[in-house]
Amino acid sequence: MNMFLHDISNARLEWGDTLNEPRLVAGDRLMTFEVVVASPPFSLDKWGAERAAADRYGRYWRGTPPRSKGDYAFISHMIATMDATRGRVGVVVPHGVLFRGGAEGRIRRALIEENLLDAVVGLPPNLFYGTGIPAAILIFRRDRADDACCSSTPAASSSRGRTRTCCGGRSGAYRGGLPGAGERRAVCGRGDLRGDRGNDFNLNIPRYVDTFEKRKHDY
Repeated sequence: MNMFLHDISNARLEWGDTLNEPRLVAGDRLMTFEVVVASPPFSLDKWGAERAAADRYGRYWRGTPPRSKGDYAFISHMIATMDATRGRVGVVVPHGVLFRGGAEGRIRRALIEENLLDAVVGLPPNLFYGTGIPAAILIFRRDRADDACCSSTPAASSSRGRTRTCCGGRSGAYRGGLPGAGERRAVCGRGDLRGDRGNDFNLNIPRYVDTFEKRKHDY
């Protein structure tokens, strides 16, 4: 349906199990791409953790995600399919991915220490059909040169439409993505994520950006 709506007629579509039997392969390796985007099912239960240790593509060397939460399994797959020099990944995730500990915390730490994480973009709640929980977009890049994290938030008059951003090494919203001046303003700060060794490399957005919003009162 997406291909039809965007008038793309030469797409290769495969029906299968992305984690256990990926179809986009070349010989004995996963195909790689410059851009990988996906909105996988949130915290998928029974995603195939029992097969992770024997994964023929070596996707889970940073750690095996929990059996009941497949978020980092999809992230690990997407990272493995990034082009080795210019690859970029954009993935929609539930907020728990940003701060949960255990195996997920160890995988998150490895991704940060590899300097792959470029941005965390917080999305408002009630954005997706069937779930009201807030989500975030994680952006990964192979060509990152800056290991710092810049946090910013466009402050709007209504928090319902607000986007919160933790963007790697950039001031303002991610790559200048703010709307026109006069409607919103960006509040930005920087922090070294790789120095946050005391709390499972927590990416919870309020740790990096002040989400407090002053409200005008009518008298």
